[in-house]
Amino acid sequence: MTDHSYKFHPTILREYDIRGIVGETLSTADANAIGRAFGTIVVRQSGKGTSICLGYDGRTTSPDMEEALCDGLTSAGVDVIRIGRGPTPMLYFAVYHLEADGGIMVTGSHNPPAHNGFKMMMGHKSFFGEDIQRLGKMCADGDIEVADTPGQFREHDLKEAYLEELAAACAPVGELDAFRVAWDAGNGSGGEMMAELVKRLPGEHILLNEEIDGSFPNHHPDPTVAENLVQIQDVVREQNLDLGIALDGDADRIGVVDGQGRILWADQLMALLARDVLADNPGATIIADVKSSQLFFDEVARLGGKPIMWQTGHSLIKGKMAAENSPFAGEMSGHIFFADRYYGYDDALYAGVRLLGVLTRTGKSLAELFDELPIFINTPEIRIDCPDERKFDIVAEIRDRLKADGADVDDIDGVRVSVDGGWWLLRASNTQAVLVARCEAKDTAQLETLKTALREALNTSGIDASAV
Repeated sequence: MTDHSYKFHPTILREYDIRGIVGETLSTADANAIGRAFGTIVVRQSGKGTSICLGYDGRTTSPDMEEALCDGLTSAGVDVIRIGRGPTPMLYFAVYHLEADGGIMVTGSHNPPAHNGFKMMMGHKSFFGEDIQRLGKMCADGDIEVADTPGQFREHDLKEAYLEELAAACAPVGELDAFRVAWDAGNGSGGEMMAELVKRLPGEHILLNEEIDGSFPNHHPDPTVAENLVQIQDVVREQNLDLGIALDGDADRIGVVDGQGRILWADQLMALLARDVLADNPGATIIADVKSSQLFFDEVARLGGKPIMWQTGHSLIKGKMAAENSPFAGEMSGHIFFADRYYGYDDALYAGVRLLGVLTRTGKSLAELFDELPIFINTPEIRIDCPDERKFDIVAEIRDRLKADGADVDDIDGVRVSVDGGWWLLRASNTQAVLVARCEAKDTAQLETLKTALREALNTSGIDASAV
């Protein structure tokens, strides 16, 4: 009897996806095993005739990973629809558009060039958390199906259908105003789609780093880090453009700068986009993660919506959206989700076009809308080293101590402590050996008070708080 057991490096099976360093913790053999196990799960759930969409990003290692993944899927009896290279949201779109039973995207997202990984869908739902752990156990136990007749694969080019969907994002606004916009793909896998999309939009569009290059030669493809937005800020200012829109490495996260080159962080952008959604969906439930500014929750409430604070993580946000029938959600990492006239997944290009629709509908510049938002002072995301085996216990210990002291604590995801209109947050990262913190206040004096309280909480639990 053939032994189908297979063990992964213990670090690659993450909370939201599977991710590692190629040649060190991740290999094409891993990709093949993932395909075999995922295919087994799908066949057992859906039966034979199951189809899975498969895509890959622009990293140099992605084509080989995709090939090995395809081999694994077909060996389990799954038919594979190979959509080729492109952004992660195009893979999500393929699953809906082609009515497939699931999908897998080979992508390292915004991580360094040597990294790669896999984002998965089972039906229209994210495949994460316990699902990924179950996949790992199936491989370790050799609990794998080998089909008598392997599945087939075919290639399907749906770029045109995806572009049509993106270009229609401005409806019901109609024709967009002719904006002057800089777009930065960061040499990520959204570059080609970005270049084609802007041809369908009115106005003047300046393309930056649209050529897909897995070495990311110009800057790291993460628009939530200020230094990665310097290039687009300079272009917007020098050419007197209306705004700039930046994508991460696989184009599911967005960064934005206004016509003055000021960065709108994701929660500020979400507050503006929520206006448009609530105009068409009065009283709707709007969701943001626990790291988001109080500005967002206050603005949604002011507009008549029902704001909900939820756990960080794109898979968790998508699940909560479905449970609450929410038309819109987002998180500080730049994942923005529209179920209003779209499918409910995170797509930076779609969010960018929706933003242009907001500007058209309001008749105001992005800078003007930005200036209308309330002002809060906050820290960036602070990362504090903490051993993996202690990080969750530390947060629980601090939570219990604060609650015993009568503090105003929200523990939906870590500890968020509210104090006189300000707050500080501490949570354990699901993907790294760190604690993640953030503080927000009405003024600089209160911000220092909150940071002191955070440091004291960490020091009492024996954690070095010098990074705060």
